Amino acid sequence: MKVGVIFGGKSGEHEVSLQSAKSVMDALDPLQYTIVPIGITRDGRWQVGKGAIKALETAKVAESKGTTQSPKNYINSTVGGLTPASTTRSVDMLPPALVNEIDVAIPVLHGTYGEDGSIQGLLELVGVPYVGAGILASAVGLDKIVMKQMFAAVGIPQVRYVAFTRSQWRTNPEELLDLVERQLAYPCFVKPANLGSSVGISKVKSREQLAEAIALAAQYDRKMIVEQGLDVREIEVAVLGNDRPMVSVAGEIIPSNEFYDYEAKYVGGHSKLIIPAELSDEQREKVEHYAVAAFQAIDCSGLARVDFFIERATGRVLVNEINTMPGFTRYSMYPKLWEASGMSYGKLLDHLIQLALERHAEREQTVHTYEKHD
Repeated sequence: MKVGVIFGGKSGEHEVSLQSAKSVMDALDPLQYTIVPIGITRDGRWQVGKGAIKALETAKVAESKGTTQSPKNYINSTVGGLTPASTTRSVDMLPPALVNEIDVAIPVLHGTYGEDGSIQGLLELVGVPYVGAGILASAVGLDKIVMKQMFAAVGIPQVRYVAFTRSQWRTNPEELLDLVERQLAYPCFVKPANLGSSVGISKVKSREQLAEAIALAAQYDRKMIVEQGLDVREIEVAVLGNDRPMVSVAGEIIPSNEFYDYEAKYVGGHSKLIIPAELSDEQREKVEHYAVAAFQAIDCSGLARVDFFIERATGRVLVNEINTMPGFTRYSMYPKLWEASGMSYGKLLDHLIQLALERHAEREQTVHTYEKHD
């Protein structure tokens, strides 16, 4: 089976994607799969085969030793007659290569243009099965504001928040600062609405810091969200499946920094992960229940990591967010949670590929039924 691993991308999580892709390609069984590397540069150029591998080899990926290990000897030639992209854009040449050369795609792309439904739409247009959530779930899962609205509609408990646009902030910043201070108390967290991996997120404890944090978040997205800060434990679970999802054991994160920011996740690797997390039976049941509820609320498929807060003073369980393409680096919680649940990294990828093929067959059946009826 030819597996296209798509990585890189134009988002602020480009480097994270490279780390995840390297881990995925190292873990795929070469006796079962032929790996086709498909890289996307920061400026949106597509590279297939050896051009993509060169991007992996030369990327400044944060590793504990400060260097990058060379990947395995994957396909070292052009694919489908394509030449690795040079100075010209080659996105128009990509769909034929995908149709002709791969059986399934693993889009290891985090953030905008990869986790927001963009690449999923392209893959559906060219008829290629792909791992992970579909267009709708990807778009909703990345947009923290729409995601929270969907969760609220099915009664999933969350922290209080205030949402607004960059235009609103630039038009009347003082009015927005007043609104946040009326609705929330310090400390609070300021986030871009459509970005993952804790990029652009700040913890603030004063009006001055709030203004600075909103200005930072506005550099990354046109929509921002400010969430109430609480004294909480950070709990995560991994979800796997399509219509009948499974939930892993829960894990707890003890951040190396003040909160679980980008550096704590990917650079230092010093945050402490406790697997399984110490939870009461009632808390465990609620976490598992709300993980499935969040997964189904956005019509997710394939995989997701659902992040929770447990308030220390009350034991209250709150859903923070759902991530439809969680990191697959060696520091990442998602594969670690399944390993602790009895599923190895390689078997996890096998399962994800089968789920992708099943969901694609279901989509095709729907399309053929419609065409026959028409």
